[in-house]
Parts: sequence; C-alpha cells; structure tokens
Amino acid sequence: PETKLGILPGWGGTVRLPRIIGVDEAVMWMATGADKRADEALKAGAVDAVAAPEQLREVTLATLQHAIDGGLEYQQRRARKHGPLPLNDTEAMMSFFTIKAMVGQQAGKNYPAPIKVVDVIEAARNMSLEDALNVEAEGFAELATTPVAAALVGVFLNDQLLGKKAKDWEKKADKKIERAAVLGAGIMGGGIAYQSAYKGTPIKMKDIAQAGLDLGLSEANKLLSKRVARGRMTPEQMGEVLNSIDPTLSYEGFDSVDIVVEAVVENPKVKHAVLAETEQHIREDAILASNTSTISITYLAEALKRPENFCGMHFFNPVHAMPLVEVIRGEKTSDEAIARTVAYANRMGKKAVVVKDCPGFLVNRVLFPYFGGFNGLLRDGADFQAVDKVMERWGWPMGPAYLTDVVGIDTGVHAAQVMADGFPDRMTPDFKTSTEIMFENERYGQKNGKGFYEYVNDKRGKPKKTVSQETYELLAPEVAERKEFDKEE
Repeated sequence: PETKLGILPGWGGTVRLPRIIGVDEAVMWMATGADKRADEALKAGAVDAVAAPEQLREVTLATLQHAIDGGLEYQQRRARKHGPLPLNDTEAMMSFFTIKAMVGQQAGKNYPAPIKVVDVIEAARNMSLEDALNVEAEGFAELATTPVAAALVGVFLNDQLLGKKAKDWEKKADKKIERAAVLGAGIMGGGIAYQSAYKGTPIKMKDIAQAGLDLGLSEANKLLSKRVARGRMTPEQMGEVLNSIDPTLSYEGFDSVDIVVEAVVENPKVKHAVLAETEQHIREDAILASNTSTISITYLAEALKRPENFCGMHFFNPVHAMPLVEVIRGEKTSDEAIARTVAYANRMGKKAVVVKDCPGFLVNRVLFPYFGGFNGLLRDGADFQAVDKVMERWGWPMGPAYLTDVVGIDTGVHAAQVMADGFPDRMTPDFKTSTEIMFENERYGQKNGKGFYEYVNDKRGKPKKTVSQETYELLAPEVAERKEFDKEE
C-alpha cells in the first residue's frame, strides 16, 4: 500500500516481488496499492501456504517439514529473488512499454509513485540483489521528499487520528448496540439496513408503504448478490444477512432496539412528526438518530421529550461505498448518545467524525463554497465540461458538474438553500445559478437520467455520461458568452 502514501515499497519490495510472481502481477499489486487477500496471494505465488489462525502452528510445522523433505523448492525461489528478471531485451521492452502506458493512464500525472515503481523495476531488471536494492533506495528517497508524499502521509496520519478518536468515543459507551432499526426504506434506508446487517447488527426496516420495503430489500439483495458473484460471500451467508433485515410496516418490536436511524424524506415537518411518533415506541434509553444532511439537529430535537438521546447520523450515498459518517451533536445531545452512535458506526465499518450542529454540518459546509465557485465560473462564461476536466487533471475523481449530477441536483439545490439561510452574507448568490437552472428544468442528475450531462446505463447497469446540447441551450440565456479561462483560474 506504500504507493497510496506517495512512496514505493522499500526493503526489497520492488526487487523481490517481480522475481517471485512476475513483473505484470507485481506492478499491479504495487502501483494500485490495493489490499490482497491471503487466497489471492497464494494463487499469485507470493506465498507458499495459507492457514486459518487456529491452524497456524500446525501448518507452519508441516510446511517446514515439507521443505526439509524436498517437496518445497524454497532454494530455487530464494535464488530467483537474487537473480535478474527472466526477460530478454525484446520481452522487457514490450512489457515495460505496455505497463508504463497502463499505469500512467490509471495514476495520472499527480501521482508519481506508481510510475516510479515501474521505472525502478525496469532499471534493476538485470542487476544483482545489492545493486537493485540501491536503485530502489534511491527511488524511495526521491519520492519521499516530494510534496505529494508529504500530503498523502498527512492524509494517512489524519485518518489514523480520526479512527483513534472514534475508538475513544466507543470506549465511553455504557451500552452496546445489539439491535437497530431504520425508518424509511428505499435506496438510503436499504443501504443502511444492508450495511448494519452485513456487519453483524440485526436491523428492523420500517416504511409506510410495502413498495418502499420492497425497494429497500431489493437494494440489500442487489449488493449481497454482487458479493456472491465475486466469490466474497456464499449464498448461505447471503441468506443469513438478508434474514437479519426485518421489514415491517408497524412499530412492532421497536421496544427492543437500541438505536433507530430515521432516514425519511428531507423535510423538517415530516421528520418532526416521524421522530416524535417513533419516540413513543422505543425504550427510554434507546438512541434516536436522524440521517438528515442539512436540517438542524437542535431544531429537530424540539419535537422530542428526550432530546438528550437524539443526535444526527448522516450517511453518504451510496452507503455501502462511502466510509464517512457525520455524528452531529445538538444543543441537548448527551455524551452517551454520541458514544453509542459512534460505536454503532464503528461496528458498521464506517469512519465516524463527531461535529457540532451548524448549517451543512462539516462536509456540506466545506463542499458548497466549491460549488459556489463552480456556478460563478459558469455565470462568467466558462464551459462546465472544461471545468470538470481541469479538476480531474488536478487530481479530483470527478469535476463539480459531474459530482452535482451524482449527488442529485435537487438535493444540491435544497442543501444550498439551507446553507444560504444559515450564512446569508456569505452563501447567498446574487444571480441565478446554473444548478438552479438545471433544477427548474427537472434535470436532477443521474437519478432521472439528465443533469448537466445525460446518462444511459451500460451493459452492467452503470450510468455512463454523455454531453447534452440541451444543457448549453438552457444555460445560454442566464450566463455570459462562452469564453476560455486559464487553467489556473
């Protein structure tokens, strides 16, 4: 995983691994920085045996005896690690040319470590072990002094700190979350139910309509089926997870749950009514949390008799893929409510960050000034495609127009209004934004197939974006004449 820190595997990693499992496989391991399961390492030839934890001693002794008896050719493997790569000049030229092109395309120009891995392996391909290790050390030192490495190491350390703080909160919890419930099924509720059940916490999934429950179960079933298809779960395990999701149209059994996550429509009146009603059906010590992305937790707590047991628990969509969860403290939220909610997020495999109650909380508070800058550029005549491309080249996974489509333009417009209400002097635009124009023309993004871009599903059911001339026609009356901007602008 060192390339994710902007450096390369030291201590002989770039020297030995290519000689054991081959250049192509080794580069993919190191350049991507992806974790590998034990069975994948065994299949690739990186390890000689795999053992369950309880069988480690027996398998180790058996492997040693196998080597002593001559059945394990460990001396040949050791010799390969000390010798040159088994490639002639023609093979090496073709192999490294192809690998560099592929790695360069995947990594982009902002991440030098993956390309440096390939350069080091190529430069040392005919060297002795000692000389190859020196080349690796020089490559490591060159990368370690770059701003990219400093930034990525900083991100890693901050991520570790975030995890430590979440663990500290979990230690403060006086009661474990053994059973949960989610209010509102659909895509979001189904995603929360899936994640909870998959990570071992049984969950009740309530909705007011059977269609909602069907959609939520369909979402969970879809995600689990993908794991089965990829060999990461057996059909029996999938059945166990699905059986721990209990769909219901009533509050029956809610008196036995430890936490309820409300995930109904983002409307204050609806949430007030649902939260007040739910509070009547749960234990006095149960935690009630709202998955709101914008509404004040302090305001929502006004409908409750026990506001100390209420907090925000904001998941991001899609729930199974997005690691961050904002746990929001209202004015009357107790430390115990925060501790138990963070503990539940930890158990779900999420990274919880505890934030204060303010418009936009943390993520949207940071994100929406960025969207404001994007809308300002479009007002002044910038091309939304050009802005996207510049941000992607700068290192972002997607530009602001595409991101807005993925999040949902209707969701974005609503959140922007909340931000403007909370910070009128700083967050209220003095012009009609391009995002509002898309919203007024019912272009909501991927969810209805048209936003800044238009979308059609590919053979795997994933939406693929295409450029729409209609977008430019809708924007034209409200924005300046198209003009080119410097990339730095």
